[in-house]
Amino acid sequence: MAQALLSIQILPRVNPGEEVIPYVDRAIEIIKASGVPYLVGPLETTLEGDLDTLIAIVKRMNDAMFEMGSPSVLSQIKLVVNKAGEASISKQLIKYPNGK
Repeated sequence: MAQALLSIQILPRVNPGEEVIPYVDRAIEIIKASGVPYLVGPLETTLEGDLDTLIAIVKRMNDAMFEMGSPSVLSQIKLVVNKAGEASISKQLIKYPNGK
């Protein structure tokens, strides 16, 4: 099991008339490429893994937003760390596996 769960909603500032979706898609690509288990939700994405690894992914996501032209980024994060290494997305969803 993982040490931590991290949920992130990344909100890059974009230029007037520019869509935010390509930025969000790029952030999710970074998560996918990392190889950590994740779950995309309607308002945030949850990642599962080692705390240092998850924080590094958040940094890469923010860096990518700047590379794409965003002048600033707001990253809202929720973090659960379990010393015994028992944090998991599936464990959190036992009661509501389909979100219902």
